[in-house]
Amino acid sequence: MTNQPVRLFYRERGQGKPMILIHGFPLDHSIWDAVAEDLSKKARVITPDLRGYGKSPKPEGEYTMRMMADDLIALLDQLGIDKAIMVGHSMGGYITLALAKAYPQRLSGIGFVATQAAADLPERRQARLILVDEIKRKGAQAVVHANLKKYSRNAEVLKYTQELMLKAQPHVLMACLRGMADREDMTDFLKEIAVPSVVIAGEQDDLIPLERAREMVERLQRGWLVTVPNAGHMPMMESPQQVTSALIELLQQT
Repeated sequence: MTNQPVRLFYRERGQGKPMILIHGFPLDHSIWDAVAEDLSKKARVITPDLRGYGKSPKPEGEYTMRMMADDLIALLDQLGIDKAIMVGHSMGGYITLALAKAYPQRLSGIGFVATQAAADLPERRQARLILVDEIKRKGAQAVVHANLKKYSRNAEVLKYTQELMLKAQPHVLMACLRGMADREDMTDFLKEIAVPSVVIAGEQDDLIPLERAREMVERLQRGWLVTVPNAGHMPMMESPQQVTSALIELLQQT
């Protein structure tokens, strides 16, 4: 059954409070390497590959945000972790919100990185579904063509991001695009999140405008905004030191 949690591949570094760094679409745990290395001096840092990516299983069928949240809870159980700080990038942020709604007792803090709480507007949803059709014809190259340039203005980051995109399997890409298109609007739910929450946003993010980050902070009970200058949708790779500093602050608040 594809709706059973899958056993995720993960890397673990350091000791202390557990912090799970969750990658976005269609990437893998390695986007966090620079941040994880520095953070591991202060915390127990776990970087999983989400279902479908990297070395994790790649089941057929749908991939909803809740399903991927269930995978992460299964990982916490496997590692004997009662509560963790969850840090989600882009789609990883949508998964973190699904997790926060279903399992609030498992969170000690949240980091939202280059993400939003709002559901897709109709045209964005339509664009995702059109991209699903493109992938059927052209494979992962369709995602590169549609989205790559929006991820960063840094040539090295773009090169690495493109390599990860091209490794992704078409059925996984389509499953995640459908899952994101169908995700629920979590804007009102933000008010219910009681744990410390940092919202980290690249000033030059061409995929998710900075305005979305400001809207999140307004609704979170204990939220604050960290804006990363000269960064786009990949601040953990574009400005790892600033992202690390923001996450250390989150660690100190929990």
